[in-house]
Amino acid sequence: MPGFLTWLWKYRNYIVIVLTPLLLLPLPLVIPTLQAKCGYVIILMALYWCTECIPLAVTALLPVILFPMMGIMESSEVCIQYLKDSNMLFIGGLLVAIAVEQWNLHRRIALKVLLIVGVKPSLLMIGFMGTTAFLSMWISNTASTAMMVPIANAVLQQLNDTEANAEERDNNRSAAMDGQDNQAYEMGDTKGRKELNAKDGALDIVASDRSPEAEQCRLKREQKYLKLTKGMSLSVCYAASIGGTATLTGTTPNVILKGQIDELFPDNGGVINFASWFGFAFPNMVLMLVLSWFWLQFVFLGFNLKKSFGCGTQENGDREAYKVIKDEYKKLGSMSFAEGCVLTIFTLLVLLWFTREPGFIPGWATVLFNKEKTYVTDGTVAILMSSLFFCIPSKLPRCCGRSEDGASAEAPPPLLSWDVVHLKMPWNILLLLGGGFALAHGSEKSGLSLWLGESLVPLQSIPPFAISILLCLLVAMFTECSSNTATTTLFLPILASMATAIKIHPLYVMFPCTISASLAFMLPVATPPNAIAFSYGNLKVMDMAKTGFILNFVGVLTINIAINTWGVPMFQLNTFPSWANVTRVP
Repeated sequence: MPGFLTWLWKYRNYIVIVLTPLLLLPLPLVIPTLQAKCGYVIILMALYWCTECIPLAVTALLPVILFPMMGIMESSEVCIQYLKDSNMLFIGGLLVAIAVEQWNLHRRIALKVLLIVGVKPSLLMIGFMGTTAFLSMWISNTASTAMMVPIANAVLQQLNDTEANAEERDNNRSAAMDGQDNQAYEMGDTKGRKELNAKDGALDIVASDRSPEAEQCRLKREQKYLKLTKGMSLSVCYAASIGGTATLTGTTPNVILKGQIDELFPDNGGVINFASWFGFAFPNMVLMLVLSWFWLQFVFLGFNLKKSFGCGTQENGDREAYKVIKDEYKKLGSMSFAEGCVLTIFTLLVLLWFTREPGFIPGWATVLFNKEKTYVTDGTVAILMSSLFFCIPSKLPRCCGRSEDGASAEAPPPLLSWDVVHLKMPWNILLLLGGGFALAHGSEKSGLSLWLGESLVPLQSIPPFAISILLCLLVAMFTECSSNTATTTLFLPILASMATAIKIHPLYVMFPCTISASLAFMLPVATPPNAIAFSYGNLKVMDMAKTGFILNFVGVLTINIAINTWGVPMFQLNTFPSWANVTRVP
């Protein structure tokens, strides 16, 4: 029997692949409607995504097979969903992130901020959190965490080592003085003093064992820094997830929301763009980050201000740890021509995104291009600026330059080559985005969205704020054991149907739930940043679960405060928009 169970476990993926569609098959056979057939596809993909029995991107391709075979949509109509404007925005944002990582600009920014903040524990924690969150707004959460966690561990190790050396010197000095007094008093002999030698200006006694007091002091110090290391590692991975919510391209669920809104409500007038997203999500991110810092401060450092902001009186330790960061920054050298170009293009891209359609005044795109239709979008700007990475040389060109052997110098390579992009671009995410758009379109074409909306009409009696909080908690719990991309893809079409059925603004529930999909704080397997922190920080699963459980509620609370305060005037959430009043028939 144990052997059979072992075999089942080893072959579980193949069993799920075969049995799941067979067990679900009665649904379209007993109810031979387009809604039931589309529901069959969605449930099948949801189970495949949750179990990850096959790669997520391969599951996202199932609509290309099943929708045409079930008569829901033609193949050409399905395939065109896989490369839309939102995908172009995502590609442009990723190209910028790859360029920033390629030339180590993110490392330079991070170390410079840490040099400004200093190395006091509380300030160091908020410094690491702020820096990681800022980087995660523009590059992948995984990359920012993978860069920041080793730096945090190196700084804390230096603080620990320096404090240990100071304790050792104090102990040796005390032991030496005691030894001198005892020998002079009892023996009047200087023979024992020969075991003393000078080291770093202090006497060092050769002893086989530590004194009980010294051993207790060592254990206390190691326990303190173990706890501090846990807190710092968690602060970095949590800040990466929180920071990714602040910009439209910060993490995949954000782009999915924009794509789903444009797909389900094509007349929305570009309600979600880079500027509007940032205006809502950035203050929410800052609030969530500060509250997370307070919670981590309480759990791992306590509220002893002298201890937290000063960590005792080990000024030498502070200087040594500061030197570690400074040495790392010096290794980068002065800013190169390539780094300057990447920083310039990055800055221009952000400025163009913000000013394309700011909302309170006509943007440059409205004045120059979008007079009749929305010709130019955020995706257009992203592709334009990211294309420059392949056109600008990585070194300043020199006229009549010569190589070391006297031959004419070769032209420098561009800032980005396609080989680098091919290696670092997460192509699977593009297919996941496309799969989500195909599901949303299939739900509309089959009438499943309309049926879901009619079924959810009884929810109209529940206050909207209660619906939002409950749905956010559901999504936050669901995303702990499922990909945030898959979670968002599955939930958003259902939430859109519910919102139109009970006549509330679709963004009132879709926006909070999208951000909640990034609140995967409890398990190491929930997100790659959590896994990275778990591998570095001497963490136990229970450490992450206890800390992350409270942060999930903190995140849901801040999101719902945001959506009910500044979110209402920004998106007119207290009214049901005319563009959401759409009814499609199959």
